[in-house]
Amino acid sequence: MRAWRSIVGAVASSVLALGAAAATSDEGRGAGTSSESGSRGQTVILLHGLGRGAGSMSVLADALSQRGFAIQNVDYPSRENRVEELVPYVAEAVESCCTSPPTRVHFVTHSLGGILVRAYLSEARPPDLGRVVMLAPPNRGTVLVDTMRENAAFQAGAGPAATQLGTDSESIPNRLGPVDFELGVLAGDRSWNPLGSWLIPGEDDGTVAVESARIEGMADFRIVPATHTFIMRHPEAVQEVLHFLDQGRFSPRPE
Repeated sequence: MRAWRSIVGAVASSVLALGAAAATSDEGRGAGTSSESGSRGQTVILLHGLGRGAGSMSVLADALSQRGFAIQNVDYPSRENRVEELVPYVAEAVESCCTSPPTRVHFVTHSLGGILVRAYLSEARPPDLGRVVMLAPPNRGTVLVDTMRENAAFQAGAGPAATQLGTDSESIPNRLGPVDFELGVLAGDRSWNPLGSWLIPGEDDGTVAVESARIEGMADFRIVPATHTFIMRHPEAVQEVLHFLDQGRFSPRPE
């Protein structure tokens, strides 16, 4: 048992170290930013992942802005509250940018941000809902939470929302069920977390299994060679986000 606890502790420390480093690099860059209505008359709401900040979505925000979309890059306290307490941040973003006058609103999310959008859309809809792209979402939870949920270091560092993202039937992602909106999912298959990958069955990005990113009802699915931590900055992921928002599908694979 001591050996197993040591492994769990090491995994927790590894995951938290990655999150801390990423959060530090995100500080002060694009936090909570917005742009005026774009020439398309369409808005993209960006939602970062656990332990990150709006700055982590800055590459996507710039690319989308250059395509003429208005941007709402939302900052929210991902490690301070439970999922149900974070969903109002999504509702507030929709209300502030997309209801008066009504505009078509799309969502682009990373990790936990995708679960927040699923939770929001299960209860409410913008007046003109567009398309949704999720990057590395734990749509069916992650076994890392199953393993580390009782670990004190994980609880303290990752926060209450993280403990709700297990693979059991009562986890938030699995209680939300299939999606009924136009969704594209991008999953990564590269990892900087060998201990996390050892615990996760099949292909993974160090935090989420590729298969756990899938969700019934999605319109398209694509694997990109990216890690969980930086998938939102990967050039192929950025291009696929733009393509899905334009076409409702990812780009064709070369034959």
